[in-house]
Amino acid sequence: MRANSIMIQGTSSDVGKSVLCTALCRIFSNAGYKVAPFKSQNMALNSYVTKDGGEIGRAQGVQAEAAREIATTKMNPILLKPKQDMVSEVIVHGKHFMDMSATNYRDNFVLQALPIVEKAIRELEQSYDIIVAEGAGSPAEINLKDRDIANMRVAKMLNADVFLVADIDRGGVFASIVGTLALLDEDERKLVKGIIINKFRGMIEILENGIKWLEEYTGIPVIGVIPYFDLKIEAEDSLALDTLKLKRPKKNDSLIDVVCIQLPRISNFTDLDPLFDEPDVGVRFVSHASDLGNPDCIIIPGTKNTTADLEWLKETGLFEAIQQCSMNGSRVFGICGGYQILGEKLFDPDFVESDIKETTGLCLLPIQTTFEKNKRTTQTKGKIHPMLFNKEIDVKGYEIHLGQTKVTQDSNVQPFLQLDDGSCDGIIFHHGKVIGTYLHGIFQNRSFTRAYFNEIRKSKGLKELSMDVISDKEQREQAYDVLAQHVQQYLNMEYIYSLLENQKKIKNGI
Repeated sequence: MRANSIMIQGTSSDVGKSVLCTALCRIFSNAGYKVAPFKSQNMALNSYVTKDGGEIGRAQGVQAEAAREIATTKMNPILLKPKQDMVSEVIVHGKHFMDMSATNYRDNFVLQALPIVEKAIRELEQSYDIIVAEGAGSPAEINLKDRDIANMRVAKMLNADVFLVADIDRGGVFASIVGTLALLDEDERKLVKGIIINKFRGMIEILENGIKWLEEYTGIPVIGVIPYFDLKIEAEDSLALDTLKLKRPKKNDSLIDVVCIQLPRISNFTDLDPLFDEPDVGVRFVSHASDLGNPDCIIIPGTKNTTADLEWLKETGLFEAIQQCSMNGSRVFGICGGYQILGEKLFDPDFVESDIKETTGLCLLPIQTTFEKNKRTTQTKGKIHPMLFNKEIDVKGYEIHLGQTKVTQDSNVQPFLQLDDGSCDGIIFHHGKVIGTYLHGIFQNRSFTRAYFNEIRKSKGLKELSMDVISDKEQREQAYDVLAQHVQQYLNMEYIYSLLENQKKIKNGI
């Protein structure tokens, strides 16, 4: 078996490449093909842990789910996770490689990475019918093009037909398409077999003259105009946070006020997605102490640099404001780096995270964390400690963290999770008023989320809601199917299949 390939590239970042690839993975899977998503190099703070403990971009994990396949590191062999200004962690095939400055990465590593990318492609080609590849940013970044290993170089490795996607919602769609094509080399332009206009709002009749002109001017067919569609597919990176807030603002009449601290280096913020679905709950992202108010619950999410974001909390006044809210009765929930921040002390003897060897946390949990060079990345299953809700609730998620956290006192402390391997995770303190855990995806466990907010409902004299909730897996499956139906309705799939069939004939020498 040698897979045929298509590649979705964009005129810029955030035009909808990831979502379209997700849709295509489900469309091809529905048609009976064995499909692999692929992105050679991804830069994102939202990551996904594979079954064997590898770390890849969350978008490729989502796309693998949509394709009904088990995600592997071959689907995203290189992942960059911004850590400090101009410094990123480089992850190769799911494992930490090293921290690199942008200059060092560009000058000394990028071209060395090409064999890693090509090997992953060749192995995928032997196991799948179709590869749906995703580009990064734009293929026409002149200042980066000689070191670009995510767009046209990869398309050539794959012998892929390329579809160029542009976001009409932000304006300037024709200029962005024509300008991108003009900046490509001639052999690269020949790879572009179709144009997709995404996030369209309005009457298609008004756009038709523009489409006709565009096709005549470029000689490339417009194979789809995809209407704007607000679907709950996990976002790839923090670029989507502002869009998330605009699309789902807090309602003034929300009965339960939840604040998420918008840390500068926030990571895996998709942990919070289920909260937007929970009845009565309004979610606010806050980065200024003056906006904190008196929420029912404060969530401190994951972060790529715990120490730096803890210092930011102190500089902004949020540090003292969170402590005061906790004293006034607000619940506080910390996830991963947020869990570490809730503790008494954070130690970094080997300067793994920063040049700060020791710093003081919020002191809301009796724990201390010591950062270590080895990262823990694993899928995790366990049960919520029965004292929290007077019953056990099964949960699952994943861990991605540096550091070991230990309890400094045992009084009034219970582990949050009893894991299937016999160990424990996290802390329940003050009868659940303060909770910390390393488990990303905790709120994706909808039974836990309903039980947690039922406790808040009870404390506010509100009616508890039924524990009969649709699982997160069921919701994701529904979302993939609805997305696929939406995109298939507006995309010329017959044309795409004809290109794939032509690839097959060429490979077979027909």
